[in-house]
Amino acid sequence: MAPNQRFGKNQASRSNDRDGRRTRPDPEPSSRESEDRRLNLVMGRHPVLEALRQGRPMSKIWVLSGMHEGSMREIWGLAEARHIPVRESPRAKLDLLTEGLDGPHQGVVAEVAAHSTVALEDLIAELQDEVQPMIFVLDGIQDPHNLGAILRVADAAGVRGVVIPERGSAGLTAVVDKVSAGAAEYVPVARVSNLVNAIETLKNQQFFIFAADPAAERDYTAIDWRGRMGLVIGGEGKGVRPLVRARCDGVVKIPMAGHIQSLNASTAAAVVAFEMVRQRVSTQG
Repeated sequence: MAPNQRFGKNQASRSNDRDGRRTRPDPEPSSRESEDRRLNLVMGRHPVLEALRQGRPMSKIWVLSGMHEGSMREIWGLAEARHIPVRESPRAKLDLLTEGLDGPHQGVVAEVAAHSTVALEDLIAELQDEVQPMIFVLDGIQDPHNLGAILRVADAAGVRGVVIPERGSAGLTAVVDKVSAGAAEYVPVARVSNLVNAIETLKNQQFFIFAADPAAERDYTAIDWRGRMGLVIGGEGKGVRPLVRARCDGVVKIPMAGHIQSLNASTAAAVVAFEMVRQRVSTQG
C-alpha cells in the first residue's frame, strides 16, 4: 500500500469548503493526543511546503480556517494531488496541537512520518564521485534550535551531509524542522554510534577533517578548504571533545574582536562554510 493511500478513503464523509475543496470535520484533540503527536508534527508554511514538495509521508494537514492565499494555495494544491486530508480548524486547535513547540505555526500544521537518517556508508557512497564535497560533523549539538539552524546553513552552503552521534545529540524533531525552514528535507543526516570512528572512516575516504576550536592557533581563513572537506562543530558549552579533536587533521579558530570569545554553533558553522564556498567560487572564476 502506498504511504498515503489509506488517507484518500471516505471521501463522502467530507464537506465542501467555500472554494469547492473537500475537507472533513476535525474533532478537538485531548492534551494527551497532542503530546503523542508532537514529535511527528511539522509547522509553518515553508517547512510544510518543502515536506510536501519532497513527498514526505503525511497523514493530515491542519489549516487555519479561511487561509487559502499565497503559499497556502500551493499547500492546498499539493495536498489535494497527494490525497492528503486538509482540515480547516480554528486557531485554538492549532495552538493546542503545537503547544510546547517554539515559534509560530503560521496557520498550518502537518502530521508527518518521522525523518529518517542515513547510514554513513551510504552517504559516503553518494559522494564517491564528487571532487570536493563538504560535510559537517556535529559533536554533541543538543539544542534542536542549533541543529535546525545548522541544517539551514548546510543547505545554503551546499554542504552534502551532516553527521551526528546517536547519543548526546538532538534528534530530527519538529523544532528542528521548523528552525531549518524546510532545509531538513534536503540535507542527509547520518547518525553514528561512534563519532571518532566516523571521522576515521571519512579520512579513509580522502576527507580532510578540521575542528572549530576557539583555542586553535590557526585562523579558519588560513586553510585551503578546496577538496573533500569536513568541519567538526562542538556542542554548546563544552565544544569539541578532546578525543574527537585528536582525530582531526587540524583545528581552526574564528578570530574574535569583542569580549565574547565564542560563537553560537550554527553561526560558527556558517562562517566557516561560506569561507569554503568563497574559496571554491574564486577558484572557479
